[in-house]
Amino acid sequence: MKISLRLIATVLVLNSCGSSNQNSTKSTAPDPEKYAASITQNELKEMLYIYASDEFEGRETGEPGQKKAVNYLKDQYMNMGIASPLSGEDYFQEVPLEKQKAPEVQMAVNGSTFDNYLDYIVMGSANSQEINTNEVIYAGYGIDSENYSDYDGLDVEGKIVLVKAGEPTDANGNFVTTGSKEKTKWSSGRSAISSKRNAAQEKGAKALLFYNPDMLLRYGPYYKQLAASGGYGRMSLKSNETSMVFIMIGEVIGNTIFPDIATSEDHKTMNTNLNIKITSTSENFNSENVVAFIKGSEKPEEILVISAHLDHEGVQHGEVYNGADDDGSGTVAILEIAEAFKAAANDGFAPKRSILFLHVTAEEKGLLGSKHYTDNDPIFPLNQTVANLNIDMIGRVDPKHENDRNYVYLIGSDKLSTELHELSEAMNTKYTNINLDYTYNDDNDPNRYYYRSDHYNFAKHNVPVIFYFNGTHEDYHQPGDTPDKIQYDLLENRARLVFYTAWEIANRNERLIVDKAETEQ
Repeated sequence: MKISLRLIATVLVLNSCGSSNQNSTKSTAPDPEKYAASITQNELKEMLYIYASDEFEGRETGEPGQKKAVNYLKDQYMNMGIASPLSGEDYFQEVPLEKQKAPEVQMAVNGSTFDNYLDYIVMGSANSQEINTNEVIYAGYGIDSENYSDYDGLDVEGKIVLVKAGEPTDANGNFVTTGSKEKTKWSSGRSAISSKRNAAQEKGAKALLFYNPDMLLRYGPYYKQLAASGGYGRMSLKSNETSMVFIMIGEVIGNTIFPDIATSEDHKTMNTNLNIKITSTSENFNSENVVAFIKGSEKPEEILVISAHLDHEGVQHGEVYNGADDDGSGTVAILEIAEAFKAAANDGFAPKRSILFLHVTAEEKGLLGSKHYTDNDPIFPLNQTVANLNIDMIGRVDPKHENDRNYVYLIGSDKLSTELHELSEAMNTKYTNINLDYTYNDDNDPNRYYYRSDHYNFAKHNVPVIFYFNGTHEDYHQPGDTPDKIQYDLLENRARLVFYTAWEIANRNERLIVDKAETEQ
């Protein structure tokens, strides 16, 4: 009889899962199932009907509804007797933000001036600054991947870079970056915008001009209308650093700089007189991450972070966007998980490692709350953070699984730690028996979900992560995302899976091995 290596590995991991609190005698060893049983659909439902009610006004970052949400979370932790890692009754990590109004922009190429929103639009946040140059570097598609890079041998540090939409294909019509006909992050909608922007920024470009006439035609009128209404309001972390200027341009400017831009893929340095003046104004304000903490009994300096985002879309056109699934489901799941760990601690079974329960703000604005935690103000050192389990939408079913309710998407579990992935699989096999769907874990997934929730800000610092997700549905970012549509039995079982996984990570003898760490370039 043949036995697969995968089966052997799973059996070994299952056996090792008995390592939790090995030093205790069998009669006093804690039973995680006893505490997981306290995670119930009734309690999840009770909390979610409050948290995703109209009273919380959609939890828009910085607005009164979001303030109600953070105070609700604080009250829950205080009532459970779970401490803050900060001091006393301070459960809030301040997150300094700024809301940028539509900038005033003037742009001229070779002495000819152009119209904002018609010929170009400034994308993202931009500080007030002036750019005057006689040199623009054309970098083809602006792609930087393992199989193909437009930046090989090209020095763009401090330079103005011009790239175009799309990506190259081979003779068979396959994209050269993947060898597949499926669109990748370099050519798929908004993913292409962020991917090409990030590539240029990592190479040190001072400004990026992104030639995409079709997208400009769609975005231009929308941004113009927002600016006219005063509702531009792009949000970012407050910073005194000058960011890379990112401008989408259309046919007129593209052809003025480089007449062959639509057909040429060859890199070229052009003598072009380019003048850009940006005048920005912004409003400063604070939001809050909510943090609660159970100290480890044996390895308190090692931290497991369990996270979810507390914000949603607020009120739009008079309708409340309740965000019951996104991410009320993750928020109340953490509260129940925290209660289970607290019950164990009260029985004398505090986790060996410390656990931080982290509710982050401004996820919908670009993962800003988690970015502030990881990049600006980690309460605990990231090199002592053993893993991040991030929960973002686990209360419903997507169209793909209408006939297979017992599932959850797992993303990122094997990206940095083989051990974390095997542990996760073992906990599910032992306790919850959910169908773990890794569709969106594919490196070439055009949805780019690995980069689109708060776990990514931990992963980019080589902290192993798992992202738990039920996929999108018809009410995603719509006012119909209400608590009556949550499938609470699924929410219960998925939350228990996170609890069991967290239990094992927190109580195993050795911290997780990070065997796939990415090195700084």
